[in-house]
Amino acid sequence: MFKLPFAALGLAALATAALAHGDVAPQPVNTDALPDVGEEWLTENPYRGQEAEVWQAAIDIGGSGYTQNCARCHGLGGVSGGLAPDLRYLEAEEMGDEWFVERFRTGYTQNGITKMPAFGELLGQKAAWAIRTYLETRPDDGALDEATGRLLEIRDELTSLASGGGGDAAALQAELSEIAEGVETGSGAPVADSAAYRAASLIGGAQPDFAGAAEALTVGLSAAH
Repeated sequence: MFKLPFAALGLAALATAALAHGDVAPQPVNTDALPDVGEEWLTENPYRGQEAEVWQAAIDIGGSGYTQNCARCHGLGGVSGGLAPDLRYLEAEEMGDEWFVERFRTGYTQNGITKMPAFGELLGQKAAWAIRTYLETRPDDGALDEATGRLLEIRDELTSLASGGGGDAAALQAELSEIAEGVETGSGAPVADSAAYRAASLIGGAQPDFAGAAEALTVGLSAAH
């Protein structure tokens, strides 16, 4: 279910996570913007492969839910420090989905100590799959390294466009999209929610947000390093 970077941590990490999470109250996740998935728990991520609007909403909601409820043990942005599994490398397919949702629903207890609370009844299925979507679209470690120099240049060009300066917005959007297509996820999911992807999306519509795209590159590249 997990790709090699997780295997390197060892499956023992599941049983030796040093931080007990049972004393932290789960925080609610607002999933109103997501389509219903029914009451019976699914075994495969229903938001994977959805149209861009739903897919992006799942990532945004899942990112917020993950930060509030999961990052303490599993690491900010899904980047684990080794105390708990690095969930970015849980493969984006049905077997990985089944493992994820079972652990999300039932939690994990070792020697009578709750290492992870059972989130299922507290947060619900839509929150579970949103968090899953967020995690499986995280770029792999170093995925933007080769493009970082050019992305910083593009950021500066976008900043200029935002302030009324000249520039070829269409060419920048096309280049960002090309870079985004080459960014691999840790999970094997086909599309990474990378800084390049975000920036391309922000300037690709009828009302391009050049300042927002520049900020997305600044924040995304900073987090990647």
